[in-house]
Parts: sequence; C-alpha cells; structure tokens
Amino acid sequence: MAKRSAGLLMYRKRRGLEVLLVHPGGPFWKKKDEGAWFLPKGEVAAGEDELSAARREFEEEIGIKPVGPFLALGSVKHKSGKSVAAWAFEGDCDPAAIKSNTFTIEWPPRSGRKQEFPEVDRAEFFTPEAAREKMHPEESDFVVRLAAALEKKG
Repeated sequence: MAKRSAGLLMYRKRRGLEVLLVHPGGPFWKKKDEGAWFLPKGEVAAGEDELSAARREFEEEIGIKPVGPFLALGSVKHKSGKSVAAWAFEGDCDPAAIKSNTFTIEWPPRSGRKQEFPEVDRAEFFTPEAAREKMHPEESDFVVRLAAALEKKG
C-alpha cells in the first residue's frame, strides 16, 4: 500500500506572495539544495484525518501551532507512489527560529554510532518562482494552486 503524507504550506504577503519551505535535516540532504525543499509534511497514521496529520507535522517540524482557516490544495503523487495532500494557511514566522523534532540513525553507516539530527535543518520564505525551483518537483504544483486560488479570491 502506497504511503500517504499530508502537509501545510504557510504563506504570507509582503511585497507579494511568499511561501515557507523546509529543508530536511540529516546527512543525506546536507549538500542538496535545488529540488530538496518541501512543505512541512509527514505520514498520515492509520485512521488519522489528513488535515490533522498535516497540522501535527507542521508543529513538530517548525515548532509553531498552525492556525486556520486552511485552504485545500488537493494532492499530488510522487514517483515512488506516495500521495501527498496539502492545505495552505496565511501566517508568518522567523524561519531562523524554527524548532524541529529530531530523529536518530546510525552515522556513519555501519559505524555502530548513533547520531541525532533535526528532521528539518532550516526553513525559508520563497517567492512562488523561487519556490518552484527549490521544491521537490511533484510538490511545486501546490504553489501554483495556491497562487491561482489567491488570485481568484482577489
């Protein structure tokens, strides 16, 4: 069965639309940039509502409790088969002040040493154009959908 994830795309309006993206922590992602930024998201537990999972994951990865209203952005499917559902909400934060949860892995591989890493090592606000360049390709549709929905709202 394909995995299901859910996430939230925080946006703000300064000199135009900006969206908050996160960069995964840990050694695998350390030197990756383009295509390596995501909206804060995580796996939906069995029986869990997708929006509840998205809110929980946002708070775990950013350290901020998200407050709606939430705008549904639909879902996308990764090449791996994983489905990601997303919502957007208007908010603001200092990306340098995020507080992410952590995970532990054996590092370096086969060393027997366990190391702890933040799930998210940094966050940043991007314009829609910059976000589409930085984001994982399948998830960049969420930014396009958000911009279209906000433009339609007026």
